[in-house]
Amino acid sequence: MSDFFVHESAYVDDGAVIGKGTKVWHFCHVLGGAEIGERCSLGQNVVVMNQVRIGSNVKIQNNVSVYEGVELEDDVFCGPSMVFTNVMNPRSHVSRKHEYRRTLVRRGASIGANATVVCGSTLGEYCFVGAGAVVKGDVPAYAVVAGVPARRIGWMCQCGERLPREGAGRCAACGSRYERDGEALRRVG
Repeated sequence: MSDFFVHESAYVDDGAVIGKGTKVWHFCHVLGGAEIGERCSLGQNVVVMNQVRIGSNVKIQNNVSVYEGVELEDDVFCGPSMVFTNVMNPRSHVSRKHEYRRTLVRRGASIGANATVVCGSTLGEYCFVGAGAVVKGDVPAYAVVAGVPARRIGWMCQCGERLPREGAGRCAACGSRYERDGEALRRVG
């Protein structure tokens, strides 16, 4: 008996590593070589490719494919039907596997439903990508981005509440304090 759950309709290939307490739901496929941490949840119809690393306590909602070149740190949320890419100029008749670009989603980041993250991007800690956004570059820690292409429209606390317009100051919900550092934001207490 394993210490993780795999629904009877899901496939987990030999060589995949799945952490304690993780749940792999209906019609998922986890390929050999994938590493998934503890207490994760993979919703219906999720695909995790070979060479993908997923941290602990990650929630991946229905209909998401996590391609080679993507890394999700701890506490990441991937909304339903959001999209990762791994090649800049795909063609069906040209093999580009040697051109995969790394995408890194830092701890605590949230990606909204139907958002697209173009490969080569780093999403900062606890950033928030709005539903339907198209991320074509790096997103600062704690930033809220939305639109096509995604642009920063505000800041968000680690607890998930919006911060004052300029980001610096104290979160009204939890009391955490933040300071601006140029175009970046950092938590100071």
